Amino acid sequence: MSTIDDSYFRTVELSDPELEVDGLRFVTVKSEAIGRRVDMCVYRPDDEDINEDTPLVLLLHGAYGSHWSWAYQGAVHLTAAEMIDEEAICPMIIAMPSDGLWGDSTGYLKHSDADYEQWIVEEVPYAIREAIPEIDSGGPAFIAGMSMGGYGAMRIGAKYAEWFSGISTHSAITDLSQFPKFLEEPIPMFGDIDINEASALHWLKTNRNQLPPLRFDCGTEDPLLENNRFLHEQLKETGIEHVYGEGEGGHDWAYWQTAIRDTLQFFANIYDELDE
Repeated sequence: MSTIDDSYFRTVELSDPELEVDGLRFVTVKSEAIGRRVDMCVYRPDDEDINEDTPLVLLLHGAYGSHWSWAYQGAVHLTAAEMIDEEAICPMIIAMPSDGLWGDSTGYLKHSDADYEQWIVEEVPYAIREAIPEIDSGGPAFIAGMSMGGYGAMRIGAKYAEWFSGISTHSAITDLSQFPKFLEEPIPMFGDIDINEASALHWLKTNRNQLPPLRFDCGTEDPLLENNRFLHEQLKETGIEHVYGEGEGGHDWAYWQTAIRDTLQFFANIYDELDE
C-alpha cells in the first residue's frame, strides 16, 4: 500500500520493474475525478530510447474492455517494439488507461457522479509520470482508440485539440445514437448529457481551425462502416481535413491488430515532421 506525499494522487501502486515483461508497466491510482481506484497499462521502449521529447500515445479501449485490452488482445506493445526495432517508427510510449469501468462503458464522458473525461485528459498524464518518471511534458501527445475508444479519442482529441498532435481511430462509434447497439445501460443513466457536448462532430467543427492531423478507418464487414462513411462525408462537406480508409475485416481484434500499425506510423510521421 502506497501513500505518496509528493504525488498528484492520494495513493499509487506500481508494478515491480523486476517482474515486468515486454516493456509493460502497470499503475493503479486513486482518481479524484472518478472517486475510486483506476488502472493503466503503459508500454515503454528500452531505457536508452526514452527522453523528455519521447512522444506519448494515449490508446483507449472499447466497450466491455479495460486497460489490458490493447496489450493482451491487441498485442500493440509487440507491434510497437517490432516497428521500433525495424526503425519504421520512432520510440514512443503507449499509455492504455481504463475508461473507469462503469457499466458496459463510460463513453469517456462526464457522468453525474464521476468525470471520466477528466480522468483521461487531466489525471492520466500524471499517472504516466508515476509509471515513467524519466519523461517530461515536453514531447508531443497523440490520442487513438477503437470502437468506443475511437469515439472517446475523436471527441476528446477534437475538444482538446491544442493538447494533441494527432488523432487516429479504428471502427469508431461516431455518435451517441449508436451507444444502444453496444451498451446495456441507457444513456439517461449517464446523467444529464448535453448532445452537443457529447458529439465528436460538434467538437471537430468547433475547433476546426486548430485540429491536429486526423485519420480514421473501418473494416468493410464492420456494422459501423456506414456510420464511419457518413462521418467521412460530413467532414468532406465541411472542409475538415482528414484521412479516411477502409480495410478488409470486421469489428474485432483481427482487424485492429493490423490497423494499429497505420496509427503508429501516422503518429511517427507527424513526430518526424515536428522534429524537423
